[in-house]
Amino acid sequence: MIVDLFFRLVFRLVSRLPLVWLHRLGGMAGWLVYACSGSYRRRLRANLAQAVGEPPSALLRQAVAEAGRQGLEVCWIWLRPLDEVLAKVKAVHGRELVDAARREGAGIVFVTPHLGCFELAAHYCGHVGSAPLTVLYRPPRYRALEPMMQAGRIRGQVTTAPADFAGVRQLLKALRAHDMVGILPDQVPGEGEGVWVDFFGCPAWTMTLGMRLAEVRGVRTIYVWVERLPRGEGYAVHYSLPVEAPTGDLAARCAAMNRELERIIRQCPAQYLWGYNRYKRPRSQRGQEGEAGP
Repeated sequence: MIVDLFFRLVFRLVSRLPLVWLHRLGGMAGWLVYACSGSYRRRLRANLAQAVGEPPSALLRQAVAEAGRQGLEVCWIWLRPLDEVLAKVKAVHGRELVDAARREGAGIVFVTPHLGCFELAAHYCGHVGSAPLTVLYRPPRYRALEPMMQAGRIRGQVTTAPADFAGVRQLLKALRAHDMVGILPDQVPGEGEGVWVDFFGCPAWTMTLGMRLAEVRGVRTIYVWVERLPRGEGYAVHYSLPVEAPTGDLAARCAAMNRELERIIRQCPAQYLWGYNRYKRPRSQRGQEGEAGP
């Protein structure tokens, strides 16, 4: 109980800071975690090296600091009034893609990597699309954060669906109603929910859900990521269509999706969440293709 109260108090205090100060503190927090956790430090460096080769020191420093900013800005995104959060979007690139899909009455699958401020992506997509948007939801590791997380996400046009079979049915129902859904495709899926395909040249257990949802008739797939602007100035939202049309079997389509994610991440590699255990193996898959992970 005391730990729960402590976490809630810290989140509320941090959320009261101006974004510029929060990002400054987040940069320091990123370095603190990097210095104190050897496993996190090794994973971040290995994943970054897998993508870009031995990273330049400047890129490594930026990636460490940006990870800390991403961690602290969650408090601000969840607990500040939604109008204030949306007002921090200072530039939008590719909005015409969303407008065109909505004019055609199409459902939209928004595909968002762990790049920049991905917590803001769903709210801005719901705002621009002027339609309900459903995102999958997994309980946080610290259950005391769940009420704040749900309250911060379920507002405006956004609602959540559990990350299980019932939640997938909820996503399908939304698309068939010509509404919108959002997924984070570079999460490690559960057993039976992925395929082994390359991600930055290394086999990764990759979510198939995005490609399955794209098969719903009349659906448009739009990639979106939210860039964190320097000095706490706010954010820029980037929308794009896939460069290559996914074809072939499910594994081939998922491989095309990963290549698209790679292209997007290379636009701003410092803001990707390299410390995430992207090459983790589900228990039933250990000893199989994923053994080559960094």
